[in-house]
Amino acid sequence: MAGTLPAAGPAAAADPQRLTVDLKTSEGPVMLGANGSLYGLSDDGVPSDAAMAPLKITSVSQKPEGGAQHPNGDALTVSKSFFRNGGGEVNVMMQDIYAKWPYEDLGIDDYLPKVDKIVKEVSADPNSDRFVYIPFNEPDQIWYKLDVQDQAQYEKNRDRFFKDWKTVYQRIRAIDPDARIAGPNEAAYHTRLLKDFLAFAKRENVLPQVMTWHELGSGSLRDFQAHYDDYRSLEREAGIAPLKINIDEYANRRDLSVPGQLVQWVSMFERNKVYANMAYWDAAGNLSGHVVRSNIPNGGWWLFRWYAGMTGNTVKVTPPQPNSIDTLQGLASLDTSRRQAQVLLGGSAADSDVVVRDVPRSVFGRTVTATVAEAAWSGYEGQHAAPRVLARTKVKVADDGSVTVPLRGLHKMSAYRVVLTPGGSGTPSAASVPWSASYEAEDAAITDGKVYTQGTVQNANGYAASGTKDVGSLNQPGSKVAFTVSVPKDGTYDLAILYGNQSGGPATQKLIVDGGDPVTVGYSSTENWTYRAKKEVSVQLKAGTHQLALSKGDAEVTLDRIDLTTRTGAASASYEATLADISGRPSYDYSSSAGVGTGALVLRSGDKAVFDVYAPRDGYYTVTPRASAAVKLALHGETVTAAPGRPLRLYLVAGNNRIGMTSGHAAVRSLDVSGDGSASGTLSYEGPSAVLAGGAKLVDSPHASAGSYVGRLGNSASSTAEFTVNAPRSGRHVLVVHYAHNDRRDNGHAYNTDIMSRTADITVGSAAPVKVTFKNTWSFDDYWTVGVPVDLKKGANKVTFGNASAWAPNIDRIELGRVVG
Repeated sequence: MAGTLPAAGPAAAADPQRLTVDLKTSEGPVMLGANGSLYGLSDDGVPSDAAMAPLKITSVSQKPEGGAQHPNGDALTVSKSFFRNGGGEVNVMMQDIYAKWPYEDLGIDDYLPKVDKIVKEVSADPNSDRFVYIPFNEPDQIWYKLDVQDQAQYEKNRDRFFKDWKTVYQRIRAIDPDARIAGPNEAAYHTRLLKDFLAFAKRENVLPQVMTWHELGSGSLRDFQAHYDDYRSLEREAGIAPLKINIDEYANRRDLSVPGQLVQWVSMFERNKVYANMAYWDAAGNLSGHVVRSNIPNGGWWLFRWYAGMTGNTVKVTPPQPNSIDTLQGLASLDTSRRQAQVLLGGSAADSDVVVRDVPRSVFGRTVTATVAEAAWSGYEGQHAAPRVLARTKVKVADDGSVTVPLRGLHKMSAYRVVLTPGGSGTPSAASVPWSASYEAEDAAITDGKVYTQGTVQNANGYAASGTKDVGSLNQPGSKVAFTVSVPKDGTYDLAILYGNQSGGPATQKLIVDGGDPVTVGYSSTENWTYRAKKEVSVQLKAGTHQLALSKGDAEVTLDRIDLTTRTGAASASYEATLADISGRPSYDYSSSAGVGTGALVLRSGDKAVFDVYAPRDGYYTVTPRASAAVKLALHGETVTAAPGRPLRLYLVAGNNRIGMTSGHAAVRSLDVSGDGSASGTLSYEGPSAVLAGGAKLVDSPHASAGSYVGRLGNSASSTAEFTVNAPRSGRHVLVVHYAHNDRRDNGHAYNTDIMSRTADITVGSAAPVKVTFKNTWSFDDYWTVGVPVDLKKGANKVTFGNASAWAPNIDRIELGRVVG
């Protein structure tokens, strides 16, 4: 199993590859520059605050307010949620004011009034100093054709661009004298252009404050370092002080959502201390493919959560093959004040050793605890629970000051985190890793289906697929994929199916185990047939070999891979306190490595820790602080006191939940969370129970839980749906809205799906209405959930939905759970 740390024994047949971390060679403070996104935000609330805040996003790129390029993602609108969740700065893609792609070329005289409008609006914003103007996008290809080979034609095009650059630059500065301007923003790196551009911009006093270009090919993993080095040499030759760099579009479809691919990109950008934003190939509002729905992490999200948790300085990492495509790469950090070293790595399935050199004895002592965890690929729209800890092992620091962490059974698409903390006394709890096995659809017995190749180096903008292949065209009556599996013992197994649903609505297949009675498996819609999601069901199997067949049901589904994992009881996770986000000045106590192995976080008055807790569905979970004294937990606006080791029953929403912890004085090892999301004690009200007014009406639907939903809601002040909710006790609750809608505006861009969100104003009792954003659910028949904290009084409460100016989403039902159950 990946991450196991075997005892010394006979040498392996082949030497494992080696990734070396040198803790004494600092690269400077952890910058977190590579976590940005182009159109990562679509609306205030999409993605959710809880999905955004943990990632500490340093920059995003969005369109100007009212820009015609896409239906949402307006910079000023989304900046509100971005800034309140700790976001850094917003790049304004000024040419996205235009509708067409490539942008319609109506001449500089048409563009300048648009520039004026954009700059006036941005400069009037209270946070105007946190915006960066990008006046041109990919001018090497669009409007100016600066990538032509013919030198004479290049010079003619270049001179026109330089003239327009100067005109627009000065126009921006005339309105906003403190403006920060970025460019030239080519689609690819061009040393010829940049040499000329730097000379011109210096001479004419129109140098950008941020240097930008794009890295959008699989070859960038090989070539970026040479591009960066060349650019810095051009600066030196021109006598220009080093500019901040933002690679404001990076990565291909095959990279997005895939932890093992993303870590290769992140490591090279962080090493060079440049900022970088992932590209926008598909839909806005999911942080470039890393947030499922609005609030649910996938495997890529967890990689960026790990990245955001790195503190101190990054240190030198030497991979087996530097600057190579699809190879083991990594980044590492050392925080001497927290006494932690962290390594993130991935990109290879080969056996590997992580060799950490120059482990300072003054910081770590003579032994360390090595904690290894895995963030696996779960698809673009596949949920991923908190990364599983594969190993917790106490390791003696060698005489030469090194620690070697062997990693075996790696998965190419996964990323791994290795954390070193002082060993102290005691023994960490052994990691509990259930048996698991994966089976590729293309290797199964296929009837009336076809194997397709996806997302290779040669086709980098194809979508990622496990093993680069999937099985599609399963649209015939006899279409079937039969997997031969083998399990070690009798019991219940979790079956995870990586799939794509291209049907435009809910789809089904029939699951047949060993020729028995078929069981219907339902699949929610996905963006398209290669935009992978994950469906989880359970099966009962006896020890031995079995056939699991998935045959055609309603509509059409594409299959990629199945995973079988032993069910070991209710899902559970321990969130290490010393790896939580902190504020104040808590201290770190590593005198004992008992429990999770990573020591204890000592909270005092004024200190706070925040844990990112995953829930597979909305409902109640058991939450237990492993602490030496009482702590207070804050969740959904409610605060509750917990005695040491006392389990609490708390309501969590599907996806990520930020739980804050404070204490007068407590040493905290972990926050332990278990359960599957109990609905016991919740209140539930179906659409038909609402009182409807002003044109809102019940619409029959076989996909709604009670056979009908509330539709035609909103679009006038009189159109409302009012639920009467009877609360047994007063207090803070979470209102969970089950909703659907499929608003889109096709802007004619082949590689973007321009989905739109809807909003509803929700009024509880006499409280002020709250505007809530509801992301597109891919079809009108797929119901998602959004959780909204509300206060209820004991007895009857009116909960009213409306939207005076636009359509609200269709509402299937609502649920309410008291935060403290």
